[in-house]
Amino acid sequence: MKLLDARSLTLRRQMLDALYDAGRGHLPSALSCLEIVRVLYDKILRVRPAEPAWPERDRFILSKGHGCLALYTILADKNFFPKEELSSFCAFGSRLGGHPERLLPGVEAATGSLGHGPSLGIGMALALRLNTNSSRVFVLCGDGETNEGSVWEACLSAAMHGLDTFTLIIDRNGQQSWDDTEKILPLEPYAEKFRAFGFNVLELDGHDLAALEQAFSTLPLESGKPSCLICHTVKGKGFPTMERNLAWHHKTKLNETEYTCLLADLETAGRKA
Repeated sequence: MKLLDARSLTLRRQMLDALYDAGRGHLPSALSCLEIVRVLYDKILRVRPAEPAWPERDRFILSKGHGCLALYTILADKNFFPKEELSSFCAFGSRLGGHPERLLPGVEAATGSLGHGPSLGIGMALALRLNTNSSRVFVLCGDGETNEGSVWEACLSAAMHGLDTFTLIIDRNGQQSWDDTEKILPLEPYAEKFRAFGFNVLELDGHDLAALEQAFSTLPLESGKPSCLICHTVKGKGFPTMERNLAWHHKTKLNETEYTCLLADLETAGRKA
């Protein structure tokens, strides 16, 4: 796994502050996919923050909606909405709920009921094709989320229609709410499953910015086929106290001591980087 650069550390501090202000949230699940979302919005997606409904935009769906702090932080960083609004995360009446909703500029679909993102994305990709629109669709799922049968039904459909404008990204952090994925419902051999369902598959380090940019830049992996990128990540990445520690999966409230310790964790990660 790659060390985190200064920007990734800054974004993590913003995510931590939002969680601390809110008193709840799924921070580890957002930390594992932050570099994926960052590279997409920094280097890959055709989007216009001042015109979020631009018809020619690429579409990104965060199917693992509980990891929304990663998406919110990047959208704020890209000026889809003011950064100051991050402090309203999960507050009553806020546009930044515990799962994404379309009322927030830049959010393409309300998600968090796991397993729905791939079907939504494939529907979008088919509609774009019918409208002769070459925009691409990217859907990010958690690995535990692929326990849902609807994911595999969607994969069959994407392959049947030869949707090479559709990319499924898997945040393969190896954990879900209660335990390791391989103890709850084994997924391996994982890449072979997606290949059997008609996808071209690439595995990579989901925290390696250069590897992510290279992989996204080569899409589609094969003309006439949907692509699947299995990104190996660490749940809680950047905070040693939190990494692979399932006690942090959904932290209802951070006390001041915990917050201070996590800041020290982040500073240590920065010195190592």
